[in-house]
Amino acid sequence: MNNLTIKNNELLLRRYTELIRITPCGNNAIRFQSFPDCQVIDENYTLMPQSADAKIVEYDNYATLTCGTLKAKVEPNGKLTFFANDRKILEEKPELTFNSNFRHFDNKGSGLWSARVTFEPNKNEHFFGLGHSWDNEFDLKGSSNDIRNVNAKCTIPYVYSSLGYGFLWNNPSTGLCELSNNRTRWSCDCCKFMDFIVMAGTPKEVCTTLADLTGYAPKMPQWATGFWQSRLRYETQEELLQVARKYKELGIPLSAIIADYFHWTEQGDYKFDPKYWPNVKEMADELHEMNTKLIVSMWPTINGGSENYHYMRNNNMLMRTARGPDRVFDFYGWQGEIDVTNPATREYVWSKLKENYIDNGVDALWFDEAEPEIHPEHFDNLIWYKGRADMVGLLYPYYYSKMAYDGFKSIGRDDIITLTRCAYLGSQKFGSLVWSGDIESTFESLAHQVKAGLNMSMCGIPWWNTDIGGFYGADITSDYFKELIVRWFQFGLFSPVMRLHGSRNRHFEPTPGLKEPSGDPNEIWSFGDENFEILKNLIFIREKLRPYIQNQMDIASEKGYPVMRPMFFEYPDDEICYTLDSQYMFGDDIIFAPIVEQGQTVKTVYIPDGEWILTKDKKVYTKGTYEITANIDEFIAFVKSGSDVIMCFES
Repeated sequence: MNNLTIKNNELLLRRYTELIRITPCGNNAIRFQSFPDCQVIDENYTLMPQSADAKIVEYDNYATLTCGTLKAKVEPNGKLTFFANDRKILEEKPELTFNSNFRHFDNKGSGLWSARVTFEPNKNEHFFGLGHSWDNEFDLKGSSNDIRNVNAKCTIPYVYSSLGYGFLWNNPSTGLCELSNNRTRWSCDCCKFMDFIVMAGTPKEVCTTLADLTGYAPKMPQWATGFWQSRLRYETQEELLQVARKYKELGIPLSAIIADYFHWTEQGDYKFDPKYWPNVKEMADELHEMNTKLIVSMWPTINGGSENYHYMRNNNMLMRTARGPDRVFDFYGWQGEIDVTNPATREYVWSKLKENYIDNGVDALWFDEAEPEIHPEHFDNLIWYKGRADMVGLLYPYYYSKMAYDGFKSIGRDDIITLTRCAYLGSQKFGSLVWSGDIESTFESLAHQVKAGLNMSMCGIPWWNTDIGGFYGADITSDYFKELIVRWFQFGLFSPVMRLHGSRNRHFEPTPGLKEPSGDPNEIWSFGDENFEILKNLIFIREKLRPYIQNQMDIASEKGYPVMRPMFFEYPDDEICYTLDSQYMFGDDIIFAPIVEQGQTVKTVYIPDGEWILTKDKKVYTKGTYEITANIDEFIAFVKSGSDVIMCFES
């Protein structure tokens, strides 16, 4: 082949419109990069490329690079094809006739481009991943997905295919992913080059490779596997303490309680308002005596009323805009937002978090608005330390979590966990516990969350959860919500983290003088006596499950496996498992099938190979499809025969 260079374990092909570089990137993983300016740019973003042996062979009309079981073939016209164990899995599709125009770039000036790559569709292929969304999709084949982050939508630009490969789009730009029936296409709005990685193997093998390339979650703090209590919001120190004291009096274990937003003096101040929270250290000490951790919320918003605003703005620590004022979010007035891609910003904000929260006994942080949330969503108008936001917009939650992780590490803390509303490839290595955002309190929303969590689990992010009960629109006096909260609590029992939160419709006059008053109560005794007994029992089961969950979390740290797993993760050769969107594996030994419909008491459940014990009556089931009954105080869970975890479900 003309213009082909082979050196240093890499393949370079020069063409009129681009420079192509193909390299081994890890275990059965190959990286492809295309540089439209025809100059190599060494930029990994959050990727951590691994060294690997490769075999490169040049033929008359093509060349191949083989890494383990994966082979990439490139032709003189630029066409790229991937094979796993000599079986074609991914083939580029031309955009023009005469088998031409593979990959497309549009020049945006100043060395920036929009870009896209198109592949042939594969019949009967299933895709999973892309983070979480409220789109109610499990198998993403046939869907079109914006690559962007907004409240309740966290995009991780990665998918796993049922053909036995993972595809990582290593471009943190906003864009589009089309997994349609006539093509598979990945597009980015703004980049300097195109970059993606293909990795071959079973779901478990690829999951470990993905963790090799993006990082492993740390050891989850033991306290975090228990029950977390939250609401929007506790208005005062005394109100929060009264809730924790009541859990203690009732003998119900409470691992953590959260002080949500507007406990502060002003957006951007990062400290409690002493009028309502007079002694934070005293509050934290009392909570610690009850074996309860204190978690505090922060937002990236800031305005001129904050004591930190002028210093941060004058030192370029805030987002800037190319057009118009640098106010990007309207919430109790126009707000600026901090630029966490700037290391100086992270250092300064952490110093305030440490001084006002951590030094006063706060155990962990809740980073809300982590997408970041901006309105209008003109990412091309935002200028960050790392570049234009339409080029690097997906990186924001990564550096948001990094701020907390680096800060805690600097003071010798290893028990790091940060609740975040968004994430990116690699966020998991900073102890990011992702939640699915401000979702509606409906059964439809609950059903969506099961699928959302399973897709997120395939993206290398093992710590994930939802607001139990949903976030908005709930009337705690209604029969509808009283049923919903039980079914959602059951889902929470079998989630990586079990956290109750929400803004409940207010049935009382708001507290005078507060900028952001609370809604109705949201503790387990708030939904009626019958529900209280059910929810209390679920918390006690969670307590019994904690050693099992901790072990599964350790596996996530060591192998990259998620705790909440699609059925095909354990049974990749069972075609039925790729279609199961309303049941899942909770670790190695539990199958959970949540009830997600109002009034539902019977659910169809598929049992894979082996013998499985139904927890509620200890009946044994073998491979097949069954109708299982679950009254409101029952859930549907099976334990693999021979597993000690069955003891957790004894009365």
